[in-house]
Amino acid sequence: MPQFVNGVPAGSLNGAAWRKSGRSNPNGNCVEMAGLPGGDVAVRNSRDPQGPALIYTHAEMTAFLQGAKDGDFDDLVRID
Repeated sequence: MPQFVNGVPAGSLNGAAWRKSGRSNPNGNCVEMAGLPGGDVAVRNSRDPQGPALIYTHAEMTAFLQGAKDGDFDDLVRID
C-alpha cells in the first residue's frame, strides 16, 4: 500500500474520487474527501483542489464522525 503524508498536494493523489457533502453551499465553501488505498481518507479544501490534503486513518475518521454525530463539536460552529 502506498503511504501518504499530510500536506501532500491533493492533485498528486491519482485516482482519488473526491466528493463533498450535499449540504455544501454553491459558493464553493466546502471540504471534499476521498478514500485512499488501505482505508485512509484524504481531506482537501474545495477552493484549492490542487492544494494540500490532510490524510487521516480509518480509525481517526471513525472517531471524528462519531464525535460529530454526538454533537461534540457543536459549540465550535453556529448552525442556523
